[in-house]
Amino acid sequence: MKTDVLVIGSGIAGLSFAIKIAAARPDLSILVITKNNNESCNTAHAQGGIAVVLDKIKDSFEQHIEDTLQAGQRLNDPEVVKMVISQAPERLNELINWGASFDINETGDLDLGLEGGHSRKRIVHHKDLTGKEMVNTLLKKTASLSNISFEDHFFVTDLAVEKDNKKCVGVVVLDKRSGEELSIASRITFLATGGSGRIFQNTTNPAVATGDGIAMAHRAGATISNMHLIQFHPSALYQKDQHALFLISEAVRGFGAWIVNSKGERFLFKYDKRGELATRDIVSEAIVKELRMSGEKYVFMDCRHLDDNAFTSQFPTITSHCASLGIDFRKDLLPIVPAAHYQTGGIEVNKYAATSILNLYASGECAHTGLHGKNRLASNSLLEALVFSHEAAGKVLEDIDQIYFKDIPGNENNIFRGYGAAPQTLERILKELNRIMSFDILYASGQNDQEKALDHILALHSKLKMYPSAGNQDHLELDNMIQTARVILEHAIKFRIGSEKDYIQTKAFRRKKNVALAKN
Repeated sequence: MKTDVLVIGSGIAGLSFAIKIAAARPDLSILVITKNNNESCNTAHAQGGIAVVLDKIKDSFEQHIEDTLQAGQRLNDPEVVKMVISQAPERLNELINWGASFDINETGDLDLGLEGGHSRKRIVHHKDLTGKEMVNTLLKKTASLSNISFEDHFFVTDLAVEKDNKKCVGVVVLDKRSGEELSIASRITFLATGGSGRIFQNTTNPAVATGDGIAMAHRAGATISNMHLIQFHPSALYQKDQHALFLISEAVRGFGAWIVNSKGERFLFKYDKRGELATRDIVSEAIVKELRMSGEKYVFMDCRHLDDNAFTSQFPTITSHCASLGIDFRKDLLPIVPAAHYQTGGIEVNKYAATSILNLYASGECAHTGLHGKNRLASNSLLEALVFSHEAAGKVLEDIDQIYFKDIPGNENNIFRGYGAAPQTLERILKELNRIMSFDILYASGQNDQEKALDHILALHSKLKMYPSAGNQDHLELDNMIQTARVILEHAIKFRIGSEKDYIQTKAFRRKKNVALAKN
């Protein structure tokens, strides 16, 4: 198989990029591949919204920039922050022109919500289903462009990279329906594979978030940056023995909900004067400290003082899910814990979303752009994906006529034979991985504990390698998760001391690549 442009992933990053290439160049073929179905992506689970400065009287780009820098502890790339935030209104209008619907207030203007870390109301949303609305809109738009095609149930096993010049020429995939291994040659390969939350003990991420993009890029030799910076969302709904936890949106705290301990006390003001409106890292750490002191398994979100009708109208999905578990927000406290939510580090890219491998781009959660710094400001991620995919599309359209198809090198490591590990074996290894990878190991453990955890991860990988994958997606995903966990812990150990210096080096790397691209 071959295609001019290959997009891996069907979230906002991949689909918005595909749409722009297809609309500008009807003569180019764009293939979007997904390992499950087209609707299975992290974007579809985004409840909050998109951070956009629209009210120029009460808000400004400068204030949004300052909020972003403050949330990221000023370890962000200021040029990237300015680029992303200044493009927000234009990117939002594109979505609306493509058919996206967002909530309107009583005056007929877009309803702007408030979330933790934001000093102004600037969150554009569609109830608590913003991500799903965006994916549906983008899928409808792609259907109107005849040069975009989809192949679902294609699991990418590896990037095809020419070793002599570090140039990506396509991918090797497992066709899950036929069990065959296929090569797909492409002039441009675009990674939009999402995050890696399923590695962790508690996560809000869907089943597809297994770190595939990070693992395949790492194997191919791409630069990976700051993977130890995993953002934990402070308010995941606690359920015993449940791996993926239901997210209680940041917007609920912005709406006025309180976080209380088992005594009913609002404790967050002990840690930050903003209380419930502090950034996610501060709130998550405060909750973990409170749980250590109390010995409890969870704290609570209190919505009982909020307007019933307004809450139900604003958060129908959250209301319905809680009700299905027998929780009534009008009279019950919601048990919550911090859970791995967003991968702040990732595949290093420049401002055009280009990686350190030629003809390979990355956008969305799998990419490290420099926008977020040490901690992502709420609702900046969907915006980030739109902006970097836009910039990537412009660069690809400039360059693609000078890029030619190449034969894909043989890959002897991806011949699927044998019976593979039993499901029970894979499940045991996954549970052990989840047990190791927690908030504590990243943010509350010493170097010695992290090194022991890394040794344990390496031992798990050795155990998994005893079995052939046999074309089994569960096996291949687990392999990717273990490899990604290894990178996370290696970065955590490396960056324990001198993290600011390493961020400066990352910025220098990005500037160097931008200069090189400009010369091309």
